[in-house]
Amino acid sequence: MDIREYIESGILELYVYGLLSESENEEVSQLAKQHSEINDEIVSIEKSIVNISTSFSPFLSAENFAKIKNKLEIKHSKVIELKPKNNRLQYLGWAASAVLFIGAGYQYYNQMQFKDDFLNLQNEKSKLQEVVVSSENKTKQTLHDLNVIRDTKNTVITLGGQAAAPKSSAKIYWNKETEVVYVDASGLPEPPEGMVYQVWSLVLSPSLTPTSIGLLADFSKDNNRIFPVSNTGNAEAFGITLEPAGGSATPTMEQLYTLGKV
Repeated sequence: MDIREYIESGILELYVYGLLSESENEEVSQLAKQHSEINDEIVSIEKSIVNISTSFSPFLSAENFAKIKNKLEIKHSKVIELKPKNNRLQYLGWAASAVLFIGAGYQYYNQMQFKDDFLNLQNEKSKLQEVVVSSENKTKQTLHDLNVIRDTKNTVITLGGQAAAPKSSAKIYWNKETEVVYVDASGLPEPPEGMVYQVWSLVLSPSLTPTSIGLLADFSKDNNRIFPVSNTGNAEAFGITLEPAGGSATPTMEQLYTLGKV
């Protein structure tokens, strides 16, 4: 900790004036015990306040005044009445103290305001960085999806809507050399809560044999809705059904949304 910077911050004046919270008072007290420079500064501030008060408003109590008057009466038969001291200097002393209080308080307020502004600026910077990172990730994902669609080595299979969702559609991009398969699900509606789309690779002969090749999870989070799925093997057709979350062992034909032959 920079002791000089801490001393010049104005917090020690507020400590002496009793304007800090209990926790802040405790913090200053602990630092004063640990650092002699801080303790010396506190003592110096206290002495300055005492000097200001005594120089502007010397105090004479009623008890002391009575003692002095009694001694004068013993020594002299005639006592000269003392007139009350003009309070003008006393008022000036209080005014000087008030100005000192206000100045220290204003300095403290400015420091707190600067701290708040700095924290707000840091928060805005963090939010901006998050936006930039998110934007970069979305851009990379979009470029990747475009490369998938534009790959001339892909076999493109169009899946048409079925009885469960006649207006639905989808496309399969199947690169038989790399055995990479992607599903363009932009033609499918948002799945209901607790449901998920499941993609099936179908062998039609000698008997219909469906094999699950993936779930279209996080459907709403992917704006492009292009999903990678598993290798299809010797698929003769593809279908997409709506299944309970987690998928099913076999397709629910009543929820067959799209279907298409290779």
